[in-house]
Amino acid sequence: MRRRAIFAVLATATVLGGFAAPAALADETVGDIQINQVLVNGGKDIVIGTADRTVTISVTATDPSGIWDADFYLWRGPSGVDPYDNATDYVLPNEDFTPADCVASSATTSTCSKTFTFEPDSWLTSADAGTWKAGVQVSANDDSRAERWAATTTRLKRTSKLTVNASPEPVVKGRTLTVSGSLTRVSWDTLDYRGYAGQPVKLQFRKAGSTTYTTVKTVNTSSTGALSTTATASEDGYWRWSFAGTSTTPAVNATGDYVDVQ
Repeated sequence: MRRRAIFAVLATATVLGGFAAPAALADETVGDIQINQVLVNGGKDIVIGTADRTVTISVTATDPSGIWDADFYLWRGPSGVDPYDNATDYVLPNEDFTPADCVASSATTSTCSKTFTFEPDSWLTSADAGTWKAGVQVSANDDSRAERWAATTTRLKRTSKLTVNASPEPVVKGRTLTVSGSLTRVSWDTLDYRGYAGQPVKLQFRKAGSTTYTTVKTVNTSSTGALSTTATASEDGYWRWSFAGTSTTPAVNATGDYVDVQ
């Protein structure tokens, strides 16, 4: 998947699909066609590390004559604007100008899909993380058609990592533990992981034999993403850091570090 000149490509794709030129009205419907559901990556956030990631966008639509094709585009821009004229960024599917994969569930209803591949080592940059709108165009066998500029939204997120180390191990009951760690997230600009600064991260403890973690305190990461605090050792158990995530970075929990209290 590549970024393209939006006026040339989206306008051409629209004309080929039987839709009006870029001046078309938002949420255009011609005929009896109905768009029932649009899903990006099965409704889940798109989390990407340093490797390419391919996801599927699907639309389920209904028309008395049956559905024969669909097309999609992802774009960014203000809500309520024409993406053909006002998108600040956009991407098109791998299957440019080719029919979608449409599977009929009845004589009138089909689910059509195409794929998008995000390429960190090619066009993807860290600034691309955030919310994207998904546009969809659907065509029926009787030339009924529908377009939704922002049928749904999806979040593109940078993979995060979280580490923990509690010391000393073992420790005498009542003594002080130092719990350190680091919160990092991928940089699509440099294809490595960098510290995520100024983020609130919870220190949590799970006593031996339990399955539940309890929050002890919240600590903000340093300018390099580092974490460090102290806690009192009272019983055997696991210490971990827990990050709730942001609009551009997914939540992540460190693997618990077991400490034997003697």
